[in-house]
Formats: sequence, C-alpha cells, structure tokens
Amino acid sequence: MNKTTHKKVDSKVLFGEERIVKIVHNGVEYVLRITKEDKLILTK
Repeated sequence: MNKTTHKKVDSKVLFGEERIVKIVHNGVEYVLRITKEDKLILTK
C-alpha cells in the first residue's frame, strides 16, 4: 500500500513570537494570522 507523507510544520516554529506570517505562492502574497480565538486565518 502506498502511504504518502506530507511535510508538517508546527505553528510555533512558523510564527515564533509573531501573530502574522506572509506566504508567497506563485508570486501572490498571502497573510496567515493567528486570531484572538487562537485560530488560523489565511487571506490574500
């Protein structure tokens, strides 16, 4: 059986002490943020 593994990144490693991370995908910038409710929101 073929098991696919995906890269995992802990949000603490990704964000550090920040609440916002900018991600560029195909030349477009996205913002990943941690909300007051401790949830993740990705916006363009």
